Amino acid sequence: MKEAFFIRRNRVKWKRYEGCLRNIEQQSPDFLAEIYIDLTNDLSFAQSHFQHSRICFYLNSLSIRLHQFINRKKKENFSRILTYWTQEVPLVMYHARKELLYAFLIFAVSVCIGVFSTANDPDFSRLVLGDRYVDMTLINIAIEDPMAVYKQMSGENMFWGISINNINVSFKAFISGIFTSVATAYLLFRNGVMVGTFQYFFYDYGLLEESFLAIWLHGTLEISAVVVAGAAGIAMGNGWLFPGTYTRIVSFRRGARKGLKIIVGTIPVFVLAALLESFVTRHTEFSNWIRLAIILFSLGFVIFYYIVYPRKIGKNTEEEDLFKL
Repeated sequence: MKEAFFIRRNRVKWKRYEGCLRNIEQQSPDFLAEIYIDLTNDLSFAQSHFQHSRICFYLNSLSIRLHQFINRKKKENFSRILTYWTQEVPLVMYHARKELLYAFLIFAVSVCIGVFSTANDPDFSRLVLGDRYVDMTLINIAIEDPMAVYKQMSGENMFWGISINNINVSFKAFISGIFTSVATAYLLFRNGVMVGTFQYFFYDYGLLEESFLAIWLHGTLEISAVVVAGAAGIAMGNGWLFPGTYTRIVSFRRGARKGLKIIVGTIPVFVLAALLESFVTRHTEFSNWIRLAIILFSLGFVIFYYIVYPRKIGKNTEEEDLFKL
């Protein structure tokens, strides 16, 4: 193919692409990808057949402009993801600190109710945990392996099942807020009673230390994330119940946006908890100090990321807003 014919055949297309690059911010990513592939194909052909032609320089300049824009967008997208986890989630947790406190208090009180009820009624554990689980655990206690329930499945199968279940619980806690924050409070109450009952059940058989180290090895992250998810549901429910100066629908939307951002922030925590439960909790032969260290590290992370760091981010933001005024 002669150079003149190559240029004549593609001139209109290149001019159209050049026009698109002048308004590159308005173009869709898929369309830009198509342009880039087409331009690099034409450039490759020109370099093979018309190596020292000015058309090679022209096509190369268009390709470079497009390549630089695509790379810049990739960096911005990565930066946006990083900002989401380091700025946006902590900031929304700062603004939802009251909801987090309410969720924690509801859960803590319900744990105490579970402990008290189990201590005063031996059959209460069967009502909450179910006969099947209680009977299975009693057999495991008899064979001196009370935490055998965590060893029944392969780690891989447990991980996927637990991850899906944990995320499902978190979204239930959030979506319950649609039916006002009372529904989310009930879900927190039910889970808290279950935890209290579960813990006292093992205490009653003289296994408090072993059950504590096994359960809270993964439960520190898992239960904390449930409480945070409860805060998300309360935020949405309170938006509906207490609209303040906003219309009820606007207040509900604001609460829903806040809650959704919180709930997305719990997903990595639930996944990490599932990893611990699937691959670490089963190793009851590990030193008690190692297991306690994991629990304390998990607790430190939760306190820092959901309480201490959000307070720092929130205070800094308020100071910046005052400075702007």
